[in-house]
Amino acid sequence: MDGRGGRVNPPVFAVVGHPNKGKSSIVATLAADDSVRISPEPGTTAACRRYPMTVDGEELYALVDTPGFQRARRALQWMKQHETRADLHPAVVRQFVEAHRGRDRFPDECELLSPILDGAGILYVVDGSVPYGEEYEPEMEILRWTGQPSLALINPIGAADHIESWRAALGQFFKVVRVFNAVMAEFSKRTELLRAFGQLREEWREPLQRAVLSLEADRLRQRRLAARAVADGLAAMLAHRVERDLPEGANLLAAKSALEGRYRDDLRRLEQRCRDEVERLYSHRRLERREDALPLLDADLFAERTWVLFGLSRRDLVTTGAVGGAATGAFVDAHLGGTSLLAGTLVGAGVGAALGWWGADRLVSVKVMNIALGGKRLIAGPSRNVNFPHVVFNRARYHHEVVARRTHAMRGEVALTGNPEQVLPPLSPAHRGELARLFGRLRKPRDQLRHTEQLALTIEAVFAEDERPGAAERRIPHPRPNVL
Repeated sequence: MDGRGGRVNPPVFAVVGHPNKGKSSIVATLAADDSVRISPEPGTTAACRRYPMTVDGEELYALVDTPGFQRARRALQWMKQHETRADLHPAVVRQFVEAHRGRDRFPDECELLSPILDGAGILYVVDGSVPYGEEYEPEMEILRWTGQPSLALINPIGAADHIESWRAALGQFFKVVRVFNAVMAEFSKRTELLRAFGQLREEWREPLQRAVLSLEADRLRQRRLAARAVADGLAAMLAHRVERDLPEGANLLAAKSALEGRYRDDLRRLEQRCRDEVERLYSHRRLERREDALPLLDADLFAERTWVLFGLSRRDLVTTGAVGGAATGAFVDAHLGGTSLLAGTLVGAGVGAALGWWGADRLVSVKVMNIALGGKRLIAGPSRNVNFPHVVFNRARYHHEVVARRTHAMRGEVALTGNPEQVLPPLSPAHRGELARLFGRLRKPRDQLRHTEQLALTIEAVFAEDERPGAAERRIPHPRPNVL
């Protein structure tokens, strides 16, 4: 709101610079919009396009993607020929645009300067991986002549070998200079940059602070809903079962194999549905995924390699089984008023450990029951495999980490084929123990909704821990996109 109670228009920033220096990547990341076209071909952005950043239908700010400077030196020469007094520089820039708009000589310069003359702030983008050169000075001088608030962004597209020379040069033209990797920027880096924008003009400070608060609240909402989607998916997969009735004399072996295959396909679809929802929540609508087949549904489900990557080791399976068994035994002890001398706890731990060990070999067994009038009823699921929910959760956590940290400037498919230990920090003992407890509770139909809600809260806490500022240094590098 302004001082008279009227609403202040959302801040608008024109993203300008040389072609192929990452302008469109900056726009895509700060507008959280994967529809921004990013290409290695120069001149792809031929006309200005406005990309608003909205939360709950409210526009917080807008970015304008612009063509790159093509004839900045000649344009500046024209301007200097028409006026040299500093107080008249903005008027000369406007005169330049009016004189050449619609003509062939300076189409890109006229196009990119138009939103600036209409009041947009300037975000000047350079590539910190290439050396500074004097050919950039005419365009920086033209931007200074506009008189509009400006900020320079050093976006290292490759190795950041020339950042300091760029910083020294840019500091002579721009009051604020920031290094900002549009592809790799964590969420906290994006909000820091928005706060820096607020320093450019007094009337922008309050709306951009509101924008930061709205984005942070929206980020918490995304994480909470993603955790709930994963919890719902896990609960559905743990409870899933399929049935088939066979007439008398049917091929039982073939029917059992087919039913088990159907059960596994259902689990794949449930996992896929969860992933689609997580990607939608983070506004990634155009992702293509590349991944290995779901390991826990393969014949070698609990080969040692699979346990190391996504599940629990044999030792951890025994420990987890012992914890669950001890909890059951403690329940028995409590109801016997202590007369069992803790025998229930000890026996429960032993049985749970044994189940943790021996239950690790198959995903599901197909039960065969007799039915009236002859024939058989086959039932597959729910899975009692101890490792099953841990594998599913770790895959979901891995996927969430990749999606939540992926900026909208990234292009290309999401690779989910690597080792999650390179991407994810180990779970804390408290979180792993709570997950194991809740997985055990979810296998029982009683209070399913309550336990799913508790699971969602635990998963949300794990996701928050994964996203702590500075944690990106422990992650594997993301693939580099094409930039413009």
